[in-house]
Amino acid sequence: MAAGSAVQDASLGEQIVRRIDELAGISEEAGRLTRIYLSKELRAASELILGWMREAGMSAHLDAIGNVCGRYEGERVGAPCLMLGSHYDTVRDAGKWDGPLGVITAIACVADLNRRGKRLPFAIEVIGFADEEGVRFASTLLGSRAVAGTFDESVLNVRDRDGVSIRDALVQFGLDPDRLGAAARTRGELLAYLELHIEQGPVLEAQNLPVGVVTAIAGATRLAARLTGMAGHAGTVPMALRRDALTGAAECIGAIEQFCRTDESGLVGTVGYIRAMPGATNVIPGEVSFTIDMRAPTDLHRKRAVAEIVRQIEAIAKRRQLALQLDVTHENRTAPCAPWLKEQIAQAVAAEGFGVFELPSGAGHDGMAMIVIADVAMIFVRCRGGISHHPDEHVDLADTDAGARVLLRAIENFRPWEGRAGAN
Repeated sequence: MAAGSAVQDASLGEQIVRRIDELAGISEEAGRLTRIYLSKELRAASELILGWMREAGMSAHLDAIGNVCGRYEGERVGAPCLMLGSHYDTVRDAGKWDGPLGVITAIACVADLNRRGKRLPFAIEVIGFADEEGVRFASTLLGSRAVAGTFDESVLNVRDRDGVSIRDALVQFGLDPDRLGAAARTRGELLAYLELHIEQGPVLEAQNLPVGVVTAIAGATRLAARLTGMAGHAGTVPMALRRDALTGAAECIGAIEQFCRTDESGLVGTVGYIRAMPGATNVIPGEVSFTIDMRAPTDLHRKRAVAEIVRQIEAIAKRRQLALQLDVTHENRTAPCAPWLKEQIAQAVAAEGFGVFELPSGAGHDGMAMIVIADVAMIFVRCRGGISHHPDEHVDLADTDAGARVLLRAIENFRPWEGRAGAN
């Protein structure tokens, strides 16, 4: 079965780009794209997306957590579904492609099937997750965790910077926080979860390829470090007698960079925040806090790397006579993409005339939550300069169209894995 003539005769990308621009017009800030969880802007965006889903021939609704959900029935009503999705919330001062490209492309593919009157042996569901970024409540993947049945209801009491709890925000949004369990799906309902997303990195651009096949969503470990020495006068304490927490932190940061640079298996490490106290020009810093973010394609690789970095930081602190406090603040397991799904995506990529290239995702995605109830896979689309989470985020029209063609072909040629739970 091959993708239909609509793929050849018209650009799916043109409609997708128009809708990307239209959705980007819904923002809480003039001139800057910001659309956070359970805001009035997210509500307006949900209504727009629900309308697109219905135009595409889907039944559509807002679920108990605020996800937008559309369903296109297969040849048999009520059949298990191939679920397609991404998120429609944003970071602050965001680019317009991160998340919405996957949602809007999936809708465009279903619309193409519907225009041709084509039904498949399975249903297609498209979902726009309401909170992937975690900007408002600092708790990521709330939308997909609810669908996967792993939502931790204790977070309902978490408050945003204005003191509004998730529970209260759900009520203000028009949802019932006591019915969140209704958003959960079961493994038997899903054949697989497939997400198209911008790469958010420069690899595909360096390979001169419009699309790529994702191998895994890298796990992440985040740590909070605090080094405590002794503050003192910048002019009176000799260098040999100092217990400078900032120079100790600098050595730790350099060690992290050097360790990750010499790794050849995809390890990355980032210190994204640092604060020195007391923070005066003429005072030796007595206390420094900084964060560490470590990511790798496999959990074993990441855990070994974290253990080695911790060992090096402990050694630096001991040698410099600095007290050390080091706490793990976040840990996400790696989500490997299912080989049988990767193979089908690779076949679609090749059939559209593109070179097949595999790469891991260093960024987190909703598939990390969805893997609890379904095998997952991802298609990456090239983005200019690898820039993301920034207003300059951009995908060329040709690449938008290429991603859509690959996704449509993958949908039409999708073959469920016979060994999945609940298969007939």
